[in-house]
Amino acid sequence: MTELVPPRQPRPLGSSGITISPLAWGMWRLDGDVRAVRARIDAALDAGITLFDTADIYGYGSPLGFGGAEELLGEAFAEAPGLREQVVLATKGGITPPVPYNSAASYLAQALEASLRRLRTERVELYQIHRRDFLTHPQEVAAALTRMVEAGKVRALGVSNHAPAEVTALKTFLDLPIVSTQPEFSPLRAAPLYDGTLDQAMAEGMAVLAWSPLGGGRLLADGNPAGHLLARQGAAFGADATAAALSWLMVHPARVIPIVGSQQPERIRGAAAALQVEWTREQWYAVLQAGTGEPLP
Repeated sequence: MTELVPPRQPRPLGSSGITISPLAWGMWRLDGDVRAVRARIDAALDAGITLFDTADIYGYGSPLGFGGAEELLGEAFAEAPGLREQVVLATKGGITPPVPYNSAASYLAQALEASLRRLRTERVELYQIHRRDFLTHPQEVAAALTRMVEAGKVRALGVSNHAPAEVTALKTFLDLPIVSTQPEFSPLRAAPLYDGTLDQAMAEGMAVLAWSPLGGGRLLADGNPAGHLLARQGAAFGADATAAALSWLMVHPARVIPIVGSQQPERIRGAAAALQVEWTREQWYAVLQAGTGEPLP
């Protein structure tokens, strides 16, 4: 008898008042031209995905260059009036190769303006500090984020790749809520289960946006024991191993929102099958143990 069912309805983005889909689409590996981007956007919307996750760094190291993913997405918005209003748009700033991190107030203000310009929008729904800058006091970061919201350029605030203590430090100086946290999370990278990330999110009502839910593809590689279990679980519900991997995250009580990283329209559409896959506790824990390679105590 199944006990764990993935959330299938839109839900609040923390305390922001913004409604988001139970799955997100991410643009870390975005490439191609505007036509290709539009096909992926349409696929995401067909799958019921309205939360789009990008960052200013996306495109760096590829022909797109720094800011390239935002630029492409902005071009798609410009070519299709009304499309922007269908999307809950999240972006990030703070990674600055080769520095590598900069969350100084002056830099974040410039980074946001550049992101808005590339995205061809006046405001983003969610702005996230991409990684912790150890050389900027959290009070300065908090002040910069507050000014973004007060200026009407950002509706809600989040963090990415932050440890719980780092979130707490930032919150100490911030009168506005942090509505989301974005860790790397998969059966191969189960640290958020143990390091307090998911516990803090549940305690404080933060949404959890999980990046690399397939472990960069390693989870479903031939011979991976966790991938074998996921394939079997997905097949039991008429879905594939990818859908089962996404569902495995979603049934956690933190109501994790996996970020689908595929750039293939058919795979983006197929992510909706994650909503079909259900679990028993025994099955869920078996995947965890197979993914970590360690028995539970």
